[in-house]
Amino acid sequence: PPLPSLLQTETLAVSSPRPPPPPAAMDDAHVIQGISWSDMVAHMERGGMDRGMVYFGYNLILHYVYSYLPDPPVSPAAALSLSAAPSPNDGVDRISRLPDAVLRDIVSRLPAKDAARTAALASRWRPLWRSAPLTLADSHLLPDGGAGGQLVIGAASPRAVTAAVSRVLAAHPGPFRCVHLTRTTMEEHRGEMARWLDILAAKGVQELVFVNRPLPIDLRLPATIFSCASLTRLHLGIWRLPDTAAVPRAARFPNLRDLGLYWNSMEDRDLDFMLERSPVLESLFILGFQSGLRLRLVNQSLRCIQLGFSFAEDIDLVDAPRLERLFQFAELTESPKMNNGRSTRKRSSVIKIGSAPKLRVLGYLKPGEQELAGNKENIVPSVQILGIEVQFGVRNTVKKVPGFLRCFPNLETLHVQSRPISEESTGKVSVKFWQEGGPIKCILQSIKKVFFYEFRGSRSEVSFLKFVAEKARVLEQMVVVVCIECFSPGDDNVRVKLKPLTSAKWNSKACRLELFRSPVTDGSGPAYNHELASDFEFADPFDLKYYKKAGRISVS
Repeated sequence: PPLPSLLQTETLAVSSPRPPPPPAAMDDAHVIQGISWSDMVAHMERGGMDRGMVYFGYNLILHYVYSYLPDPPVSPAAALSLSAAPSPNDGVDRISRLPDAVLRDIVSRLPAKDAARTAALASRWRPLWRSAPLTLADSHLLPDGGAGGQLVIGAASPRAVTAAVSRVLAAHPGPFRCVHLTRTTMEEHRGEMARWLDILAAKGVQELVFVNRPLPIDLRLPATIFSCASLTRLHLGIWRLPDTAAVPRAARFPNLRDLGLYWNSMEDRDLDFMLERSPVLESLFILGFQSGLRLRLVNQSLRCIQLGFSFAEDIDLVDAPRLERLFQFAELTESPKMNNGRSTRKRSSVIKIGSAPKLRVLGYLKPGEQELAGNKENIVPSVQILGIEVQFGVRNTVKKVPGFLRCFPNLETLHVQSRPISEESTGKVSVKFWQEGGPIKCILQSIKKVFFYEFRGSRSEVSFLKFVAEKARVLEQMVVVVCIECFSPGDDNVRVKLKPLTSAKWNSKACRLELFRSPVTDGSGPAYNHELASDFEFADPFDLKYYKKAGRISVS
């Protein structure tokens, strides 16, 4: 049958409402990861919650996964840039006169439905869709083209879309430029799921985004995924990855450069296997992890690693000669594993930097919650940009900061996120503490820029900033973003809190002090953009300048 008929799904009535915000009780990510349905229900009922709340938890997972997935390279809502251009009114079909290679390139840049419809334009176009690399996103096959957002757990299953995907994959000879399959409840379509991967492996898929819409959260991904040797980009969400012990040792991803793993369940050896079998991999993105993550990196190609919403037990950069960037964001403080219905409290995780001579950007580290280990002297000379999160209201945490900074003797840019504490302050740190703690080489000799976010005006925060101002010899810029809670109508609160800093004897006379009012109102963590983090043309991925939206502060 012609491809347009293969794609007909308009008669399907599917509602795709945006999920309501999850109740506060579901905010603990460890409640909804990596445990069986029965354990989940038992855990929630012991906490006084209704079992129906579990659906909110799963929708929360989907919300995060869909938020971080790469977008398809085409969109059914894209505007036509030449739609308003003047054209001769002579009825001549000039586009069809273009060479086949150009027409195939045009077709390959269209959503699957539009690519199929080109066959109706003229006989010249009919064979083109079969010879053009196809882009297929199942969300584009929904009646609204996916504009309504994610399909929440409990919504009608888009069975007609699943059937249309099967027909298109079978009918098109390949190759497939890009395939996004994110809207199918895979548990209900295990047979189709396995056949899809067989077809994609045989027909040379280049980019694949493949997400299981739970339940169950740990559905086993077919090992056929390791047969997709043509892949250059692979993003997998909410699966139990194949047991790599049973995967043929010859299995490889020889062309894979970008790997994303989202809330998957896997053993450490499975991740090691995937990295070992990807000889040109440059970017690794892990969002969530249904167990504690131990990353032992021996890899000759990786340049950027991002770990988010993960419980990282240990990170060991054994041999990573090309690694330039290592990020952690929204890190969990408790293990998602359950022990008799209770989460396991996290011990201090360890980041060990063995051989990573090109590592230039690192963060956000958490002194007091993480330990840093390097060579014999714990020195990492290559790092030039560092991000840290510090609870300045916890004395024992602040006392760890000097040791962290001494590990980076050539640091040029420091980003500090001040984190609030939920309990009473455990002690304040004065300037005297910093002055008597011994020299910090990067502060004295190399640091040029300091960004301090969510300043609350505590004595410990002011002492740290004053110490930097009075000791940094080559400091060029200090940006302080003041937390919104510091602003009280009708008083001089901000000016008073900043006075010790503005009146300090700055070592670098050329330094600019810039003060901004924070636009953040919810007490969230550091601003972070995972796309810019892996963009090597963006020199400092921590400096997102979000604070400029709220404007400058004058304390004169």
